[in-house]
Amino acid sequence: MWYPAKVTAGPAEDPDLLAQAMQQAIVEHGEDEALLRRLIATAHEHVQKYCNARFGTQTIVVKCDAFADMQRLPVAPVQSVTSIKFLDTDGAEQTVATTVYEERFDDLEAAIVLKHGQYWPSIQLGSRIELTVEAGYEVIPPTVRQAMLMFITDSYENRKPVNVDGWTALDSLLCNHRRGA
Repeated sequence: MWYPAKVTAGPAEDPDLLAQAMQQAIVEHGEDEALLRRLIATAHEHVQKYCNARFGTQTIVVKCDAFADMQRLPVAPVQSVTSIKFLDTDGAEQTVATTVYEERFDDLEAAIVLKHGQYWPSIQLGSRIELTVEAGYEVIPPTVRQAMLMFITDSYENRKPVNVDGWTALDSLLCNHRRGA
């Protein structure tokens, strides 16, 4: 079982997104810059949760109960594994050697599996395994960026989302980027 992820280093600010949001929302003055920055942060968070994927490189720490959980990681896309830590049967913190496991990162499906002839170490009963990864698309896909801009513009202009028959343009743009369901 995976536990909620903790972002220890968030994505860098996208310098083009504020200018694009101002253009998209037809903002001709800088007075609403703080509002737009807040809407950008909201859009970014919403898109990540909606898609169950990360946009922008982030350092993420997540914990699980067993090494078997590594067969499907709860965050994606994963760029690299920083560490896999655990408590050994004596209660001492250990790090799994990179010679033990193999990274399998296939876009939105990420897994860590044993290399041939290797075994996962024994862990202290009741302890959790801590996985630290670098995750997220380095460049936000164009359809996701457009969905964010539409979300920002809708929020800026209407102060409420536009919904037609339970489906929005946001849903349409993001449906192909969803992970899990």
